[in-house]
Amino acid sequence: MRWEAQALVPTPNPAGAAAPALLPLAGLVRSVTTPEFAGITFHEVTAKTVLNRVPAGSKMPFEWTVNPYRGCSHACVYCFARKTHTYLDFDAGMDFDSQVVVKVNAAEVLRKELNKASWTRQQVALGTNTDPYQRAEGRYRLMPGIINALAESGTPLSILTKGTLLARDIPLLKSAATQVPVGLGISLAMTNEALSEAIEPGTPGPRARLRLVSRLREAGLPCGVMAMPILPWLSDSDEALDSLFGSLAAAGATGVTAGALYLKPGTREWFMKWIAANHPELAGRYRRLYGTGSYASKEYRTWLAGRVRYFKARHGFSHSSGFSHRDLDKPDLDDPRVEEAQYPAGSIPVAVPGGSPADSAASGPGVQDSLF
Repeated sequence: MRWEAQALVPTPNPAGAAAPALLPLAGLVRSVTTPEFAGITFHEVTAKTVLNRVPAGSKMPFEWTVNPYRGCSHACVYCFARKTHTYLDFDAGMDFDSQVVVKVNAAEVLRKELNKASWTRQQVALGTNTDPYQRAEGRYRLMPGIINALAESGTPLSILTKGTLLARDIPLLKSAATQVPVGLGISLAMTNEALSEAIEPGTPGPRARLRLVSRLREAGLPCGVMAMPILPWLSDSDEALDSLFGSLAAAGATGVTAGALYLKPGTREWFMKWIAANHPELAGRYRRLYGTGSYASKEYRTWLAGRVRYFKARHGFSHSSGFSHRDLDKPDLDDPRVEEAQYPAGSIPVAVPGGSPADSAASGPGVQDSLF
């Protein structure tokens, strides 16, 4: 990636002018634009801390996260993390896609935090908010240092991504898996290349991500797939689901979870605007399906659960747990937040009694399902 033509975006605010969004930002080093990323500004910051504790009461199967980037050039219309950009005085729409904060010292700070006597080596999850392998990672190369810091400290780690740049770090991940349990997850919810290009325009296409799944499995690494979100009336037909699960099985995915589109505030407004512009015939149906909430109706989720369950069984995934294909008639599964917390086999590091970290990394659905 050539950055010779990069330009610094002036940060001082002229007298009387409106303050630019975000700035001044604590720890800001510089703001960078480059022709290779037309329309995107990277705000390089030095962070004081990068380990984030998951809020108490969360149903997620991990307690700590690291997010080296904020904002994401993948530009997925449905991204649930959009509202988090408003905490930086950016908007949840175009700014989320085009104003990316880069924690340039993430690996250095993480290593110091992991070396503290108080650190108990609990699992750290990456890719829980924005993608650590979005395109800018090719320039900043933050992930190798982060992976090394976690592995050398004895901390289990998991990565969730749409970015095929992950393949660059396969040798490093294989080495890490000999030291600590490693989980790897790929986000892929459709095989329709045209739909993917329209709704997640900055991501590698489905075929590229399927090849990544195969490469990870061929390398002896685990790879669960999060088939999220299934889009009502766009990617939930029998043909679409059959193609998806058949392709994931052929690629060797360790396990799969799937569920319907989730429209949090911030995401909802941006997605509904996209639907109105690109599929106006569906706009009213989406408003009725989601009402005033973030989740599709229970009736729809129950219907989708049945279809997902059928196609998972058809393609050999019947023993892997996850999301809305679970039995929604059970009281403890009626809460959609429980569905959110399910991660596919292989995507969460699992310690195998008496086994090596490498054994844990390659463990299959039988071991992973015990987490839930």
